[in-house]
Amino acid sequence: MEFDLENMLNKVLDQLQTIAKTETVIGEPFKLGEFTCVPVIKIGMGFGSGAGGGEKEKNGGKGGGAGAGIGMEPIGFLVTKGNEISMISVSRSKGIQSIFEKVPDLIDKMMHMKKDKESDKKK
Repeated sequence: MEFDLENMLNKVLDQLQTIAKTETVIGEPFKLGEFTCVPVIKIGMGFGSGAGGGEKEKNGGKGGGAGAGIGMEPIGFLVTKGNEISMISVSRSKGIQSIFEKVPDLIDKMMHMKKDKESDKKK
């Protein structure tokens, strides 16, 4: 069986391209009350390949291989409300704690809005 390094490399690169598309880096938006949140992800890739052959006189042959690795890490969320947009970072120094710090404020605002709507209906 003939080893086709170029074909193997193309297959590996096609798979990496499929994984590392824009929809992977910029996730699907989701709603949190009146806020729209869009996750943002950092992707890192590594790739390696090699091939070799031996002389026919000494039980020679050809062989090769290729491999790739990928790592994904959330870096934050784009948050929009009306015309306002902000980035909530999930940096290693703050960790996911920065998101949870914002949640009480969001819940508080949502509760106030609900109370305001209920009081408007009673009037």
